[in-house]
Amino acid sequence: MKSVMNLGRLLTHTARLYPDHVGLIQGEQQWTWGEIDRRVDAMVAALRELGLKKGERILVQSRNNLQMFESLWVAFRLGCVWVPTNFRLTPPEVAYLGASSGAVAMIVEAHFFAHADAVRAASPALKHLICIGAPRAGEHSYDALLQQHLGQMANQRPAAADVDYDDPLWFFYTSGTTGNPKAAVLTHGQMAFVVTNHLADLIPGTTESDCSIAVAPLSHGAGIHALLNVARGAATVLLHSEKLDPDVFWQLVQRHRVSNLFTVPTIVKMLVEHPAVDQYDHSSLRYMIYAGAPMYRADQKLALEKLGLVLVQYFGLGEVTGCITVLPREMHSADDTDPNAHIGSCGRARTGMDVAILDAELHEMKAGEVGEICCRGPAVFAGYHGNAEATEKALRGGWFHTGDLGRLDERGLLFITGRESDMYISGGSNVYPREVEEVLLTHPGVAEVAVLGMPERKWGEIGVAVVVRRLGTTPVDEAVLLEHLEGRCARYRWPRQIFFWDALPKSGYGKIVKKDIKRLLLERGDVPELTD
Repeated sequence: MKSVMNLGRLLTHTARLYPDHVGLIQGEQQWTWGEIDRRVDAMVAALRELGLKKGERILVQSRNNLQMFESLWVAFRLGCVWVPTNFRLTPPEVAYLGASSGAVAMIVEAHFFAHADAVRAASPALKHLICIGAPRAGEHSYDALLQQHLGQMANQRPAAADVDYDDPLWFFYTSGTTGNPKAAVLTHGQMAFVVTNHLADLIPGTTESDCSIAVAPLSHGAGIHALLNVARGAATVLLHSEKLDPDVFWQLVQRHRVSNLFTVPTIVKMLVEHPAVDQYDHSSLRYMIYAGAPMYRADQKLALEKLGLVLVQYFGLGEVTGCITVLPREMHSADDTDPNAHIGSCGRARTGMDVAILDAELHEMKAGEVGEICCRGPAVFAGYHGNAEATEKALRGGWFHTGDLGRLDERGLLFITGRESDMYISGGSNVYPREVEEVLLTHPGVAEVAVLGMPERKWGEIGVAVVVRRLGTTPVDEAVLLEHLEGRCARYRWPRQIFFWDALPKSGYGKIVKKDIKRLLLERGDVPELTD
């Protein structure tokens, strides 16, 4: 095995360089890198005293706060595996994560005692429950453990565990859009590459003078983005409420001179459509990174008009920690005639990564041909924890298989046509819903739309569109939208039915969840459920 740097030392290095620089901000509270580093070391000493060993898993259920931020560095330095949850999950969902990961310790915010009880009931391996806030009988207090060891840090700092390239540090759970979520195993060696790659491709030139803001749970993409800013000494602002208020967001951007953030297209849309975007100074913003779902051209153009050339798109999954392609700032434009607009593309291969379009026999397809998007390189994960079958399928033939369909052009730029599971076949023709959604979203009366295939006896499947009307415009109906599709989209791809809803169901990460739309359509009787 090849020894590598324990990723927890990123914080160590930054704290040595900039001990008095502010590293984390929430509301009126601020903590310096030196303070955070000492607190992390104190918790490392405390958990070692409790008996936690290298390789053991630490489950964390908490909203974004200081302790949540610290917990990842504590786990890394211990050589343990950080298992964060999206705090919006239900107790049974978190119980599954605790049991499937084999967590021996759980750090839980007092707000989530029902989740802690569910994990304890489902997880025989769980030995320690550490509470952020007032603990119950038999539980440890996070702050009490920290205070007991904080005084020792001036004389004796605990050493970070020695690690090898393939030693796991993070179980990155998939969002579970089908079946139970799987734990993608991220390793110290892999993540050292990912951090370096993200700094080079997403936020180049970031320094200790910069500032980031986290608008999503640190358990997933926002947590990865936080690593980059720690590596460069840039502070991170945490929202003081789990509910995103665009007015508060833009106030914080102005107040702290925020220069970068990671988010998803639905949040970008919400932020730039809100009047507050024009009421506060956001000239400090240099990089607004968006990923996790397609961003429609109409939304992209509005963001570019409001914010300037600050958008950076990347395409990737948790299994490769986002490292598949990047569309940097200079490859965006609000002008459809500008060759730099790259409309519909999610960019070029990430530095050090190989991207290909493969057919079912793993042959590379020609430019322009649609197939499965696959990649290989140092960002690819080690596999799924406890799931050899899923690992073998995902890494078949030495490539990571995304399950997304797309094509590469002659320059190597990637265009996604949709999920394999989203594509449907109507009357023998393949239909890629995203292409239809893009056209519908160019109508000024459409705010959001989802197109999906539903079973139908004559055609096999038909397209069904669910539309959210844009407020403040003349309400659209089915006839208006079908007229809009005329000449813009081949008729075989048109949805046969269009429904209008007040909102579309979304995951905790802001993605439109099509399986929930399909379920609601069937429950409401809008479309019939066919039986054999």
